[in-house]
Amino acid sequence: MIRPATSADAAAICKIYNYYIENTTISFEYEPVSETTMQARIENTLSEYTWLVYEAQGEILGYAYANLWKARKAYQHVLEVTVYTAHTNIVKGVGTEVYQALFDEIMNYPEDKKVKALMAVVALPNEASVGIHKKLGFYEAGYFKQVGRKFDQWIDVAYYQKDLF
Repeated sequence: MIRPATSADAAAICKIYNYYIENTTISFEYEPVSETTMQARIENTLSEYTWLVYEAQGEILGYAYANLWKARKAYQHVLEVTVYTAHTNIVKGVGTEVYQALFDEIMNYPEDKKVKALMAVVALPNEASVGIHKKLGFYEAGYFKQVGRKFDQWIDVAYYQKDLF
């Protein structure tokens, strides 16, 4: 079942996200996120945009959300989107399903919040993330060499874009 996230989901979302913080270069955060911080992030996102979770048998297996891409007014019709799935997830298609549901929600935003494009930031290498974005209609819109540093290594980043109209 895909449903809107609530602040009560923060612990489960932290469990998914903190794995990537602590064990990968996929997230550029260095310190695990606390449940309280995650609750605030969820509430802040939901005040303007969409955050969805994929839940099966009472367990959250993945999530996706959207936020404003850049703060300047001219960017108001572009959102940054993110998707994460539990690293232990063996259910195929969770990321695709929750991400597509997010896009469907965004397409139904009211006219005054109409979204022209979605942006996704991918730390490289990350075949799974590149794959899901390409599969869902994103194209590489920018490539930045060695702009992140984590675990004593320099990390390239690609921007992927999906045009909605």
